[in-house]
Amino acid sequence: MAKSAQAAKVAAKVAQAVRVEPLAGRISGGAGVTLTPANPASRISLRADSANAKALSKVLGLDLPLAPKTSASNAKGRLALWLGPDEWLIIDESGDPMGDLAKARVLHSATDISHRNTAIVVAGKGARATLEGGCPQNLSDAAFPVGAAARTVLGKIEVVIHRSGETDYRVECWRSFSDYAFGFLTETSKDCLA
Repeated sequence: MAKSAQAAKVAAKVAQAVRVEPLAGRISGGAGVTLTPANPASRISLRADSANAKALSKVLGLDLPLAPKTSASNAKGRLALWLGPDEWLIIDESGDPMGDLAKARVLHSATDISHRNTAIVVAGKGARATLEGGCPQNLSDAAFPVGAAARTVLGKIEVVIHRSGETDYRVECWRSFSDYAFGFLTETSKDCLA
């Protein structure tokens, strides 16, 4: 009896599912731009009254941004993107934002959307032009400086774009649309000049 219980335990470990990133191994781009899948990350859709932002910021280890099109990050790589007056997207490649939010003693809603989203990194001198090939968001330096973030559309899908550097952007999209987004960006990158 003990032997069969141990065999079942081993079988359960073997049968455990492992999530495969939808864009794993894909690399593309054009002159002056590269497209790569972002590293796997935890993603939390956080909703709360802005009056509770200070308490939530404390448990997250960063100051939640309170102005439109802004973001905040900490030294550990946690990122918070402002999406609305009471909405943030929390992205973390190594920590546990959901566990940290469980410690908050203020009213909020935190939904783990890690299974739903993935991201594409668009980098290089042609990154802005690649995105502008299918996105109505004004990505000029004046309107969309480094650190800016916004929910918008790319082609026919909703995305969240974060400008992470002078020539670097992170495009968050639903996993089910990731092949479309990657293909769309690959096509628009072909029109970029070095």
